[in-house]
Amino acid sequence: MSAARVGVYPGTFDPITNGHTDIILRATKVVDRLVVGVARNAGKGPLFSTEERVAIVKAEIEHLPAEARKRIAVKPFDTLLMQFAVDNGASVIIRGLRAVSDFEYEFQMAGMNSRINSDVETLFLMASDRFQFISSRFVKEIGLLGGNITPFVSTRVAKRIAEKFDGNRIRRRR
Repeated sequence: MSAARVGVYPGTFDPITNGHTDIILRATKVVDRLVVGVARNAGKGPLFSTEERVAIVKAEIEHLPAEARKRIAVKPFDTLLMQFAVDNGASVIIRGLRAVSDFEYEFQMAGMNSRINSDVETLFLMASDRFQFISSRFVKEIGLLGGNITPFVSTRVAKRIAEKFDGNRIRRRR
């Protein structure tokens, strides 16, 4: 019997979008176990704390089919991605690509990661067509301006964002 293939899907998930959830579900079809790594990355000025993002991602995973759900773990990390991968026994890094603009950055990152540890492969999954335009940054901007974000995130995540922005939304001038 061969060893289980472990994959790591890293990101800040600030917030987790329907596109992220789609990649998570699809990644479970190519790895035996998936670790969703929630990066601390305070440099990006996240809306949610690391602990909040981990809890939100875990809550979203609970709504996936049981077969996928039981093979997913969610963990925070603040180390090099390749160290996190090794620490979790991963042989694959999962990265989602939305558009050509993502490719150049991801290609460079995959090359650097390969130099750090050539035993860990990077697997790119193209975003499903209905999610290619979604980004966490746009979701936060729309939420801040009081727009409807439910086409881009679950109603659970939309509620958490609304709570974060409550009283802090930018009012539209009339």
